[in-house]
Amino acid sequence: MASTTPIDTPPAPPAPPAGRSSSSTGRAGDKIFAGLSSGSGILLLVIMASIAGFLTYRAANAISQDHGNFLTTFDWDPSANPPVFGIAVLLFGTVVSSIIAMVIAVPIAVGIALFISHYAPRRLAAPLAYVVDLLAAVPSIIYGIWGALVLVPYLGGLNSWLDEYFSWTYIFDQTQPGVARNMLTVGILLAIMILPIVTSVSREVFLQVPRMNEEAALALGATRWEVIRLAVLPFGRSGVISASMLGLGRALGETMAVATVLSPNYLISLHLLDPGGGTFAQNIAAKFDEANPLGRDALIASGLVLFILTLLVNSAARLIIARRKEYSGANA
Repeated sequence: MASTTPIDTPPAPPAPPAGRSSSSTGRAGDKIFAGLSSGSGILLLVIMASIAGFLTYRAANAISQDHGNFLTTFDWDPSANPPVFGIAVLLFGTVVSSIIAMVIAVPIAVGIALFISHYAPRRLAAPLAYVVDLLAAVPSIIYGIWGALVLVPYLGGLNSWLDEYFSWTYIFDQTQPGVARNMLTVGILLAIMILPIVTSVSREVFLQVPRMNEEAALALGATRWEVIRLAVLPFGRSGVISASMLGLGRALGETMAVATVLSPNYLISLHLLDPGGGTFAQNIAAKFDEANPLGRDALIASGLVLFILTLLVNSAARLIIARRKEYSGANA
């Protein structure tokens, strides 16, 4: 008769405490986590609604006393009798300077992100990524001081060159020669400020591209650029859009740097090399301390417009990303 050997069995898991089961504990944890998550979301909505309500209340008080058209008036004089103020110049300057910053910064940022993630050797990529991340943490006032002391003097030559060779474009026709404290300088400074943010986020997105996608393209004989064009950029497109919107949000609301390099006035000019212009944030920072109660309400009203503009930009970005779910990486 063949002998049999006993089979070792793993020890049984410890029994839950009396009156308490593991399933009930798990359900309690799920309920707590769900409650905290829902509460956080509701709290965020309450905060946003409170901000919107406060801005709307103070803005309505100011607009009701405005003797000009708040949307189209060029002047800003809430202390006049009667008070006259409008956001036409501020809206124009905010949008134009942000567009200039995005046009300059986004292509360069995507190029730097691709270089760090797919071209640079590891010994160079890590220090370069660290430097880019460090630039994102530099305070805006430092950028403003650097812009006023370094960027403004040196851009005088660029302005002259653009006026000499590209004045036929109208936007580079300099009709008021002077120091380069204009919307082009503001746009370049904002581009430098948002460049690290867009680069950092885009780099992280490009590093998440599935390795199998790139290897499959290489196995089919694709070049490095074809791999990036066919596998990397489509996968990271929604991430680049999100990074661009983060940069645009900072450009729209930047205050001290713009106030340091811009010579504000209340004229709208398509000549980007002429001094003058203004933005919402710069105007609020420059006039809030000296404003009377009506003037502060007027500044808050302009802040409400900036708040709405930011929400519209973010909503547009979400719509763009939602229409390109096939590139978001969710199905990777």
